[in-house]
Amino acid sequence: MMTINANTKIASLLKHNAAALEAIVSISPKFTKLRNPILRKVIAARTSISMASKLGGCSVDDFFKKLQPLGFEIDQAAVVMKKENENKPVPGFVNIGADKMIELDVRSVIESGKDPLDIIVKKVKTLETGSVLKIINSFEPTPLMHLLGKQGFESYAETISDDLVNTYFYKKSGINVLAENKETDHSKGWDEILNRFKGKLETIDVRALEMPLPMHTILEALETLSMDKALFVYHKRIPVFLLPELEEQQFSYRIKEISDAEVHLLIYKN
Repeated sequence: MMTINANTKIASLLKHNAAALEAIVSISPKFTKLRNPILRKVIAARTSISMASKLGGCSVDDFFKKLQPLGFEIDQAAVVMKKENENKPVPGFVNIGADKMIELDVRSVIESGKDPLDIIVKKVKTLETGSVLKIINSFEPTPLMHLLGKQGFESYAETISDDLVNTYFYKKSGINVLAENKETDHSKGWDEILNRFKGKLETIDVRALEMPLPMHTILEALETLSMDKALFVYHKRIPVFLLPELEEQQFSYRIKEISDAEVHLLIYKN
């Protein structure tokens, strides 16, 4: 028997008892996305019962009532742990003057099946020092926050509902945004690397996935990739935000552009 409380992650519930999936979905139609196995991996691992109840417009007790018949023991006394942002004061730049706040709503772009990366990058590059870019989205853009954070931007994500997140990026002085290395040819040696890992390729296809699932899926696959194998990825575009993360984790990669809508990647460790 598993003891659960408001802080228990959804992933832990599903791992302990697979029947918990449909029990949770029955609480609110907003939880139907958990039926998607890839979305489930991304959402369930970082969402507690308390957080899910807020997103689903229900109560923690609604979860307990559905889960208790499945054999879960309920600990009502546990203190609810707050999200990291809730423990921090809202930074001043969130309330910066309208003359220094640029809003960019990318929800319609994503809903149309397109990648808003180019639009976001262009806005970021035009951002003046001391200004804020407010991205209105349906999820927290953690890859973008991670990448721009390395370049000196401060960011803050504000979850309004399960399909509305406002993310603020504050540009401090002395920032060179998304500097590109024109000298590096990431296609060089493609055939040689492909031949080196012949018969030792793990393959994934992220072309049909919505953001931010491609990056999460690739990083998850790399967690279990053995040293003698390479990950072959079918992608729609060059994943600009993924590349710095690969370099930080000491992965090497090669990129082969097949067409405007298809890119192949080889990711491996030397």
